Amino acid sequence: MLMRSLWGVWYGGFVLVATGLWGHAAAADSHHSAQPSVLSHEIKATINPATHELIVRDQTVVTLPLQAETVSFVLAPTLQVESVLLGDDHGTYDGQDRPQPLTFSIERPARQRGQRVIVTVPPGHDRHVTVIWTYRGVINDPPKEPRHLRFVTPSDTAGHIGNEGVYLSGESLWYPDIDGSYSTYRLHVQVPEGWTVVTQGFRQHNRVQDGWASSTWVVNEPSEALTLVANRFVVKSRNWTSRTGQRIELATYFFPENADLADEYLDATATYLDAYIRILGDYPFHRFAVVENFFPSGLGMPSFTLLGSGSIKRHYVQPYALGHEIVHSWIGNAVFNRHGAGNWVEGLTTYLANYYWHELTGDERQATEQRRLMVEGYSLYVEPERDYPVSRFFAKEDEKDNAIGYHKAAFIFHHLRHELGEEPFWRGIKTFVQRYRNRPADWTDLEAVFTQESGRDLRWFFDQWVEQGGAPLVSLDEVRAYRFQASEEPDRWRVLVRVGQTGRPFRLAIPLHVVFDRGTETKWIRLGPVATTTAEFSVSARPLAVQLDPQWMVFRRIPRRHLTPMLNGYVTDSRRTVVPFSREGDSSFQPILDRIAERESQWPASSKTVVTFGGDTVPQAGSVLILATGDQKKSLERLVKEPCGDLMRFSDDGLEIKGRRYQGLETAVLFTCRRPATPGSVVTVLYGMAPGAVERVAHYLFYYGWHSYVVFKNGTVVERGVWQDGPETKEVDVDGAR
Repeated sequence: MLMRSLWGVWYGGFVLVATGLWGHAAAADSHHSAQPSVLSHEIKATINPATHELIVRDQTVVTLPLQAETVSFVLAPTLQVESVLLGDDHGTYDGQDRPQPLTFSIERPARQRGQRVIVTVPPGHDRHVTVIWTYRGVINDPPKEPRHLRFVTPSDTAGHIGNEGVYLSGESLWYPDIDGSYSTYRLHVQVPEGWTVVTQGFRQHNRVQDGWASSTWVVNEPSEALTLVANRFVVKSRNWTSRTGQRIELATYFFPENADLADEYLDATATYLDAYIRILGDYPFHRFAVVENFFPSGLGMPSFTLLGSGSIKRHYVQPYALGHEIVHSWIGNAVFNRHGAGNWVEGLTTYLANYYWHELTGDERQATEQRRLMVEGYSLYVEPERDYPVSRFFAKEDEKDNAIGYHKAAFIFHHLRHELGEEPFWRGIKTFVQRYRNRPADWTDLEAVFTQESGRDLRWFFDQWVEQGGAPLVSLDEVRAYRFQASEEPDRWRVLVRVGQTGRPFRLAIPLHVVFDRGTETKWIRLGPVATTTAEFSVSARPLAVQLDPQWMVFRRIPRRHLTPMLNGYVTDSRRTVVPFSREGDSSFQPILDRIAERESQWPASSKTVVTFGGDTVPQAGSVLILATGDQKKSLERLVKEPCGDLMRFSDDGLEIKGRRYQGLETAVLFTCRRPATPGSVVTVLYGMAPGAVERVAHYLFYYGWHSYVVFKNGTVVERGVWQDGPETKEVDVDGAR
C-alpha cells in the first residue's frame, strides 16, 4: 500500500476473497513462492476510541514450505496475544470438539518496531495452514510534527486510536503479518455509534445496534497491507460512469465543517479518473473515496486517499495533490513496488500526475514550470558527493531523496518518451500496468516491457539514467554561422555549435533555440557519450543568438551561479545570514526568526544561520535574507540596487515589479536577486509596507521558495514569477559567406 507525503510529495495496502483465491495470491509474485507468506486475513475487530483499545480475532491463511517447522509473524509491541489456534480453511478444527492450540514464543528484537511471534506448526502440515489469533491491546501514538519539512513527510505516528480519530496502517502492525506478503482481507469491524469506518475494498454490510456501528468490508485483490481509519464523518457518494463505460462509486468522508466541499472533490475525482483510465486502462477498484484525516497527511491507499483536514480546507484538488493520489491507484496500489528493489513508483506517478497533466490539458506554461522545478530542485539539493543512482531510491527522507526518487525519476520517463516516440511509450505504459496488475515489479520489468513494445535495445538507457548516479552538466561552448550561397539554398544560413559535457558524459538529445530578429527556431542535436559534440544545421534567416534548452526539456545539473534566483538559493547556501532591519529586542520580525530557528536543523549542516541586527550593511560572502518594512525603504533600496538593478522599483506608496504596481499597508513582497560579486549566492528580501503585512506570511514563508518574487495581500498570494534573465545564451559569431 502506498503511503507518502503531500507534495509529490510519498506511500499504502490491500486484499482477496474470491474463487481461485490461492492461485490468485500465489501468482502475485513467484519470487516469494519459497518463502512463508500470508494469503488472506479474516479479521473481526472491535475498536474503542475512548480507551485506545483494539480487540481482534484474525483467521489467517498462510502458505508454507512443506518442511517448515515454524513461521514468524510481526505484530505491534503493545498488543498482547491471548491464543494462537490451528484451524482449517473453513475456520473449524479438523472435526475436533476443541481447537488445537499452537505453541508460540515472542521475541522483541532491538531496532525493530514490532514484536516477533514465532508459531510452531504441526508436522506433516499442508502447504496452506490456517492460523486463528486472538489478541488485544492499546494503540496510542498521537501524531507528532514531522522531523522534516511538512511537504516532505506527514505527521509521524505508528498508529493511533483516540477520540480525535482512528488511524491504523500496515506500518501500525495492528494485525499479524509476514514481510513481503500480498494478501486479501475480509474485515468485520465495530466502532461506537456515530463513528464511521473507512478501509479498502467494498462494504458489504453496515448496521447500528446496541450503541455500536458494525460494517463488513471485502478486499478481493491481493495487497501489501490494510489501512483502516474511522471518525465522525459526513458521507456523500455518487455512482459515476467513465467515458469508457466503467462504473465506479465515488465518495467523500468529511468532517461536518467541511462537508460542503464534497461536490468539489467528487467532480475533480471524476475528471482525473476519466483522463487516466484512457491512459492506464480500467480503474483497478470499484470505488474511490476522499477521506479527511485528523492530522496532516497526503496518503494513497487502494480505493481511497487520506488527506489532512487543512488540505481539505485548502481545496487540495490540484494534479500534484488529488491527481497524484488517484494515479497511485494504478501505480503502487495495483502494480506494487517489488520488496527490496528500487522504488520506481513515485517517479512514474509524479510524471503522470504532477507533470503530464499540464501537457494533457494544454497548459504549456505550467508544464515548463514543472520541468524547471525538477531540474533546479535536483541542482539545489543534490550535491555531487551525496548523489546516488535512482535504482537505490527506496523512500523519501529529505529533499535530496525527493529530488532523486521523485523528480529525476519522473524526468527519466520524460526522456524515455522522447527517445521512443509517443505511440510506443504510451503503449508500453498501458502494457506494463496490465501485465503487472496485482504483482510486484521493478526497474528491470519496466525495461523489459519498453524494450518489447519499442523493438529496441534499451540497456544503455536504463544503465545511464537508472543504474548510475549523476546528471549531465552541459555547456554551450561556441556558436558560429555563415551564409550558405549554394544555388540550391540561396538565402539560408549554416550554424555550427560546439556543446561540452563536464564529468561523466551522457548520451542524449538536447534542444537549441536559434534567435532571429523575428522569432525563434528550435533545433535538436544529439550528444554522444563524449566530452565535446560539434553539430551543424541550416536556418532560414541570419541567427543572432543560440539558447541552450530554454524550456527545460533535458534533465541536467545547473551550476548554482546559473540557477533562478529564489529563496531556496538562500536556504541551500552553506553561508547564510539573516538581517532584520530592527534593533535587537525589537519583536517585529520575531515570528520569522522563530521560524528560521525551527527549521535550522533541516537546512545544510555545514554552517548555521547568522543573525545580524541593524541592516546598514550586509556580509560580502554568502546569501543574505533581509527583513524590512516601509520605514526602512531608503536603506533597503541602497542595499538591493546592485543585485536587483531595475527588476523592481520602490515608490512612495508601494513598489513596482515588471511594470505592475502594488500598494497598500496590507502588501508584502518576497523577492530574490543574484549577488554579482558572489556567484552562486543570492540576496532575498521580505518587505512589508507595514509590520502586520510581514507577520501574516511568517508561518508560510518557506513554502514560497521556488520563485524570484511573490506578492502577498493580507497574507494571500496575488502574484508570483521568476525573473526572465534567460537560459544560457551565446551570441552568434558570423563568418564570411561560403
